[in-house]
Amino acid sequence: MLPRSIIAGAVALTLASAGTAAAQERKEGKRGDVNVFLRGGVGDYTGDLGELTSTGPAWGLTLNVQPTTFLGFELGYEGSQNNVSDLRLLDEPSLVRQGGSALLKVSPPFLTSIRPFVGAGIGMSYVDVRGTGADLYESDTMQEVPLAAGVEFNSGGLTAGVRATYRVLLSEDFAAQPLADDDGGLLDASFTLGARF
Repeated sequence: MLPRSIIAGAVALTLASAGTAAAQERKEGKRGDVNVFLRGGVGDYTGDLGELTSTGPAWGLTLNVQPTTFLGFELGYEGSQNNVSDLRLLDEPSLVRQGGSALLKVSPPFLTSIRPFVGAGIGMSYVDVRGTGADLYESDTMQEVPLAAGVEFNSGGLTAGVRATYRVLLSEDFAAQPLADDDGGLLDASFTLGARF
């Protein structure tokens, strides 16, 4: 029979090893709680507004906080530029949008390396009318409800992904005298690339 001191030492060594492994696992699991990534893609207005605009570039910078594997919060800056095709104007003005949004994201709890998600939130943008057409279009602030879906690919300190966002526009008064009713939304598709901390 082994002496009690040897048994106690073996138990203590086993518990210490298990505790160290669990701490290392927790530490590694923490990677990815905060993501910062750039976004680039294309976007266009929809509905009647889409009949007046053409597809243009969209961009952004996003901070994502992931407190759990299935719940995330995003704060982001977004921008886009769309030309206006209006028969009443000789030159095409452009709508340059600069805005920000906050998004709540939900994803399956058992997927972390490849994480599909859906999200919804609130946002606000300023649309700057550049070029001719000041009588027909005017710069304005508009409120938005962003609805997003996509997938993120996470590996070590890197994150990448694809996403689509549809923004329900609660006000779109930049078209002062449109050819049609000024209703519609804003749809964009983008790639994301960034770092995880």
